[in-house]
Amino acid sequence: MTNKTNQWSATRIPDLTGRTAVVTGANSGIGLSAVDALARAGAHVVLAVRDPRRGEAAAATVSGARGTVEVRPLDLADLASVRRFADGWQGDLDLLINNAGVMNLPEGTTKDGFETQFGTNHLGHFALTNLLLPHVTDRVVTVASNAHKPGRIHFENLNLTGEYQPLTAYAQSKLANLLFTLELQRRLGLAGSPVRAMAAHPGLSSTHLGDHGANVLYRAGARLGGLLAQDSVAGSLPTLYAAVMDLPGASYVGPDGLGGWRGSPTLVGRSPQASDPETASRLWTVSEELTGVTFPEQLSPTTEPTTENNQREAISR
Repeated sequence: MTNKTNQWSATRIPDLTGRTAVVTGANSGIGLSAVDALARAGAHVVLAVRDPRRGEAAAATVSGARGTVEVRPLDLADLASVRRFADGWQGDLDLLINNAGVMNLPEGTTKDGFETQFGTNHLGHFALTNLLLPHVTDRVVTVASNAHKPGRIHFENLNLTGEYQPLTAYAQSKLANLLFTLELQRRLGLAGSPVRAMAAHPGLSSTHLGDHGANVLYRAGARLGGLLAQDSVAGSLPTLYAAVMDLPGASYVGPDGLGGWRGSPTLVGRSPQASDPETASRLWTVSEELTGVTFPEQLSPTTEPTTENNQREAISR
Protein backbone atom coordinates (compact mmCIF):
# COMPACT_ATOMS: atom_id res chain seq x y z
CA MET A 1 0.00 0.00 0.00
CA THR A 2 1.25 3.50 -0.88
CA ASN A 3 2.55 5.62 1.97
CA LYS A 4 0.31 8.66 1.67
CA THR A 5 2.92 10.94 3.21
CA ASN A 6 5.19 10.23 0.24
CA GLN A 7 2.55 10.53 -2.49
CA TRP A 8 3.48 12.85 -5.32
CA SER A 9 1.00 15.65 -5.98
CA ALA A 10 0.65 18.65 -8.26
CA THR A 11 1.93 20.89 -5.47
CA ARG A 12 5.38 19.45 -6.22
CA ILE A 13 5.43 20.79 -9.77
CA PRO A 14 8.33 23.26 -10.06
CA ASP A 15 7.83 26.90 -11.03
CA LEU A 16 6.81 27.00 -14.70
CA THR A 17 6.70 30.78 -15.10
CA GLY A 18 7.63 31.73 -18.65
CA ARG A 19 7.00 28.25 -20.03
CA THR A 20 4.33 27.28 -22.56
CA ALA A 21 2.34 24.05 -22.77
CA VAL A 22 -0.25 22.62 -25.16
CA VAL A 23 -2.76 20.08 -23.83
CA THR A 24 -4.99 18.34 -26.37
CA GLY A 25 -8.48 17.28 -25.36
CA ALA A 26 -8.48 19.71 -22.44
CA ASN A 27 -12.25 20.32 -22.24
CA SER A 28 -12.66 18.01 -19.26
CA GLY A 29 -11.24 15.09 -17.31
CA ILE A 30 -7.53 14.59 -16.82
CA GLY A 31 -6.76 17.06 -19.60
CA LEU A 32 -8.49 19.92 -17.83
CA SER A 33 -6.97 18.87 -14.49
CA ALA A 34 -3.52 18.98 -16.11
CA VAL A 35 -4.24 22.45 -17.52
CA ASP A 36 -5.28 23.65 -14.07
CA ALA A 37 -2.13 22.29 -12.41
CA LEU A 38 0.24 23.64 -15.06
CA ALA A 39 -1.38 27.09 -14.99
CA ARG A 40 -1.24 27.16 -11.20
CA ALA A 41 2.51 26.48 -11.50
CA GLY A 42 2.85 29.56 -13.69
CA ALA A 43 2.76 28.18 -17.24
CA HIS A 44 0.89 29.61 -20.19
CA VAL A 45 -1.33 26.71 -21.24
CA VAL A 46 -3.11 26.31 -24.56
CA LEU A 47 -6.24 24.15 -24.52
CA ALA A 48 -6.26 22.48 -27.95
CA VAL A 49 -9.88 21.39 -28.35
CA ARG A 50 -12.35 20.32 -31.02
CA ASP A 51 -15.12 22.61 -29.72
CA PRO A 52 -13.80 26.09 -28.83
CA ARG A 53 -17.00 27.04 -27.01
CA ARG A 54 -16.62 24.10 -24.66
CA GLY A 55 -12.94 24.95 -24.41
CA GLU A 56 -13.71 28.49 -23.30
CA ALA A 57 -16.15 27.18 -20.71
CA ALA A 58 -13.49 24.79 -19.44
CA ALA A 59 -10.83 27.51 -19.36
CA ALA A 60 -13.16 29.65 -17.26
CA THR A 61 -13.08 27.01 -14.50
CA VAL A 62 -9.32 27.43 -14.02
CA SER A 63 -8.90 29.61 -10.95
CA GLY A 64 -6.05 30.66 -8.72
CA ALA A 65 -3.56 30.30 -11.55
CA ARG A 66 -0.33 32.26 -11.72
CA GLY A 67 -0.10 31.48 -15.40
CA THR A 68 -2.56 32.09 -18.22
CA VAL A 69 -4.79 29.91 -20.38
CA GLU A 70 -5.80 30.16 -24.02
CA VAL A 71 -8.12 28.12 -26.27
CA ARG A 72 -7.32 27.11 -29.85
CA PRO A 73 -9.32 24.80 -32.16
CA LEU A 74 -7.92 21.37 -33.00
CA ASP A 75 -9.72 18.33 -34.38
CA LEU A 76 -7.38 15.34 -34.29
CA ALA A 77 -9.75 13.39 -36.53
CA ASP A 78 -9.08 15.89 -39.34
CA LEU A 79 -5.49 16.23 -40.60
CA ALA A 80 -6.32 19.58 -42.20
CA SER A 81 -7.26 20.88 -38.73
CA VAL A 82 -4.02 19.47 -37.32
CA ARG A 83 -2.03 21.31 -39.99
CA ARG A 84 -3.87 24.57 -39.36
CA PHE A 85 -3.10 24.35 -35.66
CA ALA A 86 0.58 23.67 -36.30
CA ASP A 87 0.85 26.33 -39.01
CA GLY A 88 -0.52 28.88 -36.58
CA TRP A 89 2.07 28.15 -33.93
CA GLN A 90 4.84 30.68 -33.36
CA GLY A 91 7.66 30.65 -30.83
CA ASP A 92 8.85 28.01 -28.41
CA LEU A 93 6.66 25.24 -27.05
CA ASP A 94 8.14 23.78 -23.90
CA LEU A 95 5.64 20.98 -23.37
CA LEU A 96 3.25 19.13 -25.64
CA ILE A 97 0.77 16.84 -23.88
CA ASN A 98 -1.01 14.48 -26.29
CA ASN A 99 -3.96 13.79 -24.01
CA ALA A 100 -7.05 13.71 -26.25
CA GLY A 101 -8.60 10.37 -26.97
CA VAL A 102 -11.72 8.42 -27.85
CA MET A 103 -12.60 4.95 -26.56
CA ASN A 104 -14.69 1.95 -27.64
CA LEU A 105 -16.65 3.80 -30.31
CA PRO A 106 -18.96 2.25 -32.88
CA GLU A 107 -17.19 1.50 -36.16
CA GLY A 108 -16.47 4.65 -38.11
CA THR A 109 -13.77 6.68 -39.80
CA THR A 110 -12.10 10.06 -39.45
CA LYS A 111 -12.41 12.76 -42.11
CA ASP A 112 -9.34 11.24 -43.77
CA GLY A 113 -10.77 7.71 -43.84
CA PHE A 114 -8.90 6.17 -40.91
CA GLU A 115 -10.57 3.97 -38.28
CA THR A 116 -11.74 6.54 -35.74
CA GLN A 117 -9.83 5.39 -32.66
CA PHE A 118 -6.55 4.72 -34.47
CA GLY A 119 -6.93 7.90 -36.51
CA THR A 120 -7.70 10.13 -33.53
CA ASN A 121 -5.65 8.61 -30.74
CA HIS A 122 -2.53 7.83 -32.78
CA LEU A 123 -2.38 9.35 -36.27
CA GLY A 124 -3.72 12.76 -35.23
CA HIS A 125 -1.16 13.04 -32.45
CA PHE A 126 1.58 11.61 -34.67
CA ALA A 127 1.00 14.38 -37.22
CA LEU A 128 0.60 17.10 -34.59
CA THR A 129 3.79 16.15 -32.78
CA ASN A 130 5.97 16.04 -35.87
CA LEU A 131 4.58 19.31 -37.19
CA LEU A 132 5.16 21.07 -33.85
CA LEU A 133 8.46 19.37 -33.03
CA PRO A 134 10.67 22.17 -34.42
CA HIS A 135 9.14 24.40 -31.73
CA VAL A 136 9.31 21.91 -28.81
CA THR A 137 12.10 22.62 -26.32
CA ASP A 138 11.55 20.17 -23.47
CA ARG A 139 9.30 17.13 -23.89
CA VAL A 140 6.32 15.41 -25.45
CA VAL A 141 4.00 13.41 -23.18
CA THR A 142 1.52 11.03 -24.81
CA VAL A 143 -1.31 9.55 -22.75
CA ALA A 144 -1.61 5.80 -23.27
CA SER A 145 -3.51 3.14 -21.32
CA ASN A 146 -3.14 -0.25 -19.70
CA ALA A 147 -5.59 -1.32 -22.39
CA HIS A 148 -2.56 -1.50 -24.71
CA LYS A 149 -1.51 -4.82 -23.18
CA PRO A 150 -3.73 -7.17 -25.21
CA GLY A 151 -3.29 -5.04 -28.30
CA ARG A 152 -1.38 -5.59 -31.52
CA ILE A 153 -0.88 -3.46 -34.61
CA HIS A 154 -2.94 -4.92 -37.45
CA PHE A 155 -0.61 -3.78 -40.21
CA GLU A 156 -2.49 -5.86 -42.75
CA ASN A 157 -5.79 -4.15 -41.84
CA LEU A 158 -5.31 -1.05 -39.70
CA ASN A 159 -8.93 -0.01 -40.18
CA LEU A 160 -10.05 -3.46 -38.97
CA THR A 161 -12.42 -3.66 -41.92
CA GLY A 162 -14.62 -6.73 -41.60
CA GLU A 163 -13.24 -7.57 -38.14
CA TYR A 164 -13.97 -4.42 -36.16
CA GLN A 165 -14.40 -4.72 -32.41
CA PRO A 166 -14.38 -1.53 -30.30
CA LEU A 167 -12.00 -2.89 -27.65
CA THR A 168 -9.64 -4.31 -30.28
CA ALA A 169 -9.49 -0.94 -32.02
CA TYR A 170 -8.91 0.90 -28.74
CA ALA A 171 -6.13 -1.48 -27.68
CA GLN A 172 -4.43 -1.04 -31.06
CA SER A 173 -4.55 2.75 -30.74
CA LYS A 174 -3.13 2.74 -27.21
CA LEU A 175 -0.36 0.32 -28.19
CA ALA A 176 0.40 2.70 -31.05
CA ASN A 177 0.78 5.54 -28.53
CA LEU A 178 3.54 3.65 -26.74
CA LEU A 179 5.29 2.53 -29.92
CA PHE A 180 5.16 6.12 -31.17
CA THR A 181 6.83 7.31 -27.96
CA LEU A 182 9.52 4.63 -28.28
CA GLU A 183 10.41 5.52 -31.87
CA LEU A 184 10.15 9.27 -31.30
CA GLN A 185 12.63 9.06 -28.43
CA ARG A 186 14.98 6.95 -30.53
CA ARG A 187 14.97 9.53 -33.31
CA LEU A 188 15.36 12.46 -30.92
CA GLY A 189 18.30 10.76 -29.23
CA LEU A 190 20.11 10.08 -32.47
CA ALA A 191 19.50 13.65 -33.63
CA GLY A 192 21.14 14.94 -30.44
CA SER A 193 17.94 16.73 -29.41
CA PRO A 194 17.40 17.54 -25.71
CA VAL A 195 13.66 16.92 -26.16
CA ARG A 196 12.36 13.81 -24.42
CA ALA A 197 9.37 11.67 -25.39
CA MET A 198 7.37 10.28 -22.48
CA ALA A 199 4.20 8.27 -22.01
CA ALA A 200 1.76 8.06 -19.12
CA HIS A 201 -1.50 6.38 -18.23
CA PRO A 202 -4.05 7.57 -15.64
CA GLY A 203 -5.08 4.19 -14.27
CA LEU A 204 -8.81 3.94 -13.69
CA SER A 205 -9.91 7.54 -13.71
CA SER A 206 -13.38 9.04 -13.63
CA THR A 207 -13.74 10.93 -16.94
CA HIS A 208 -16.20 11.20 -19.82
CA LEU A 209 -14.06 9.02 -22.09
CA GLY A 210 -16.52 6.13 -22.03
CA ASP A 211 -19.67 8.18 -22.52
CA HIS A 212 -19.88 7.41 -26.23
CA GLY A 213 -19.24 3.68 -26.07
CA ALA A 214 -20.35 1.48 -28.96
CA ASN A 215 -23.36 0.10 -27.11
CA VAL A 216 -25.19 0.20 -23.80
CA LEU A 217 -22.95 -2.50 -22.29
CA TYR A 218 -19.79 -0.51 -22.97
CA ARG A 219 -21.38 2.62 -21.54
CA ALA A 220 -22.64 0.76 -18.47
CA GLY A 221 -19.18 -0.72 -17.95
CA ALA A 222 -17.66 2.74 -18.13
CA ARG A 223 -20.11 4.04 -15.52
CA LEU A 224 -19.40 1.09 -13.22
CA GLY A 225 -15.68 1.68 -13.62
CA GLY A 226 -16.28 5.30 -12.70
CA LEU A 227 -17.63 4.23 -9.33
CA LEU A 228 -14.31 2.50 -8.59
CA ALA A 229 -12.08 5.11 -10.16
CA GLN A 230 -9.97 7.86 -8.74
CA ASP A 231 -10.98 11.39 -9.70
CA SER A 232 -9.56 13.28 -12.67
CA VAL A 233 -7.16 15.27 -10.48
CA ALA A 234 -5.50 12.06 -9.31
CA GLY A 235 -5.77 10.65 -12.83
CA SER A 236 -3.80 13.59 -14.22
CA LEU A 237 -0.83 13.07 -11.88
CA PRO A 238 1.02 10.48 -14.02
CA THR A 239 0.84 12.87 -16.97
CA LEU A 240 2.12 15.75 -14.87
CA TYR A 241 4.86 13.60 -13.34
CA ALA A 242 6.03 12.61 -16.83
CA ALA A 243 5.88 16.26 -17.85
CA VAL A 244 8.05 17.78 -15.12
CA MET A 245 10.18 15.13 -13.40
CA ASP A 246 13.72 14.28 -14.49
CA LEU A 247 13.15 10.89 -16.14
CA PRO A 248 14.84 8.96 -18.96
CA GLY A 249 13.42 9.35 -22.44
CA ALA A 250 10.68 6.84 -23.34
CA SER A 251 9.66 6.52 -19.68
CA TYR A 252 6.15 5.23 -18.99
CA VAL A 253 4.43 6.59 -15.88
CA GLY A 254 1.32 5.27 -14.16
CA PRO A 255 -0.24 4.77 -10.71
CA ASP A 256 1.66 2.55 -8.27
CA GLY A 257 -1.39 0.79 -6.79
CA LEU A 258 -2.57 -2.77 -7.35
CA GLY A 259 -3.18 -3.41 -11.05
CA GLY A 260 -2.11 0.13 -11.88
CA TRP A 261 -5.66 1.32 -11.26
CA ARG A 262 -4.90 4.07 -8.78
CA GLY A 263 -2.15 5.45 -6.59
CA SER A 264 0.83 7.76 -6.74
CA PRO A 265 2.68 8.16 -10.08
CA THR A 266 5.75 6.03 -10.68
CA LEU A 267 7.60 4.38 -13.57
CA VAL A 268 5.63 1.33 -14.72
CA GLY A 269 6.07 -1.54 -17.15
CA ARG A 270 4.54 -2.14 -20.55
CA SER A 271 3.80 -5.13 -22.73
CA PRO A 272 6.53 -6.81 -24.78
CA GLN A 273 4.75 -5.61 -27.92
CA ALA A 274 5.04 -2.01 -26.69
CA SER A 275 8.79 -2.48 -26.17
CA ASP A 276 9.58 -3.79 -29.67
CA PRO A 277 11.73 -1.30 -31.62
CA GLU A 278 11.16 -3.06 -34.94
CA THR A 279 7.39 -2.76 -34.63
CA ALA A 280 7.80 0.85 -33.50
CA SER A 281 9.92 1.65 -36.56
CA ARG A 282 7.47 -0.07 -38.92
CA LEU A 283 4.52 1.79 -37.39
CA TRP A 284 6.37 5.08 -37.77
CA THR A 285 6.97 4.44 -41.48
CA VAL A 286 3.33 3.51 -42.04
CA SER A 287 2.16 6.55 -40.08
CA GLU A 288 4.29 8.84 -42.24
CA GLU A 289 2.78 7.29 -45.37
CA LEU A 290 -0.79 7.63 -44.09
CA THR A 291 -0.51 11.21 -42.79
CA GLY A 292 2.03 12.66 -45.20
CA VAL A 293 3.87 14.04 -42.16
CA THR A 294 7.49 13.11 -41.46
CA PHE A 295 10.05 13.63 -38.73
CA PRO A 296 11.32 17.24 -39.12
CA GLU A 297 14.10 17.47 -41.69
CA GLN A 298 16.19 19.74 -39.49
CA LEU A 299 16.20 17.03 -36.78
CA SER A 300 16.52 14.02 -39.07
CA PRO A 301 19.41 11.70 -38.16
CA THR A 302 22.02 10.97 -40.81
CA THR A 303 22.04 7.24 -39.98
CA GLU A 304 19.44 4.69 -38.94
CA PRO A 305 18.13 5.30 -35.41
CA THR A 306 19.57 3.09 -32.68
CA THR A 307 18.21 2.47 -29.20
CA GLU A 308 19.81 4.74 -26.63
CA ASN A 309 20.94 3.47 -23.24
CA ASN A 310 18.48 5.63 -21.32
CA GLN A 311 15.66 4.33 -23.53
CA ARG A 312 16.56 0.74 -22.72
CA GLU A 313 16.61 1.65 -19.05
CA ALA A 314 13.17 3.24 -19.24
CA ILE A 315 11.42 0.37 -21.03
CA SER A 316 12.95 -2.26 -18.78
CA ARG A 317 11.23 -0.89 -15.71
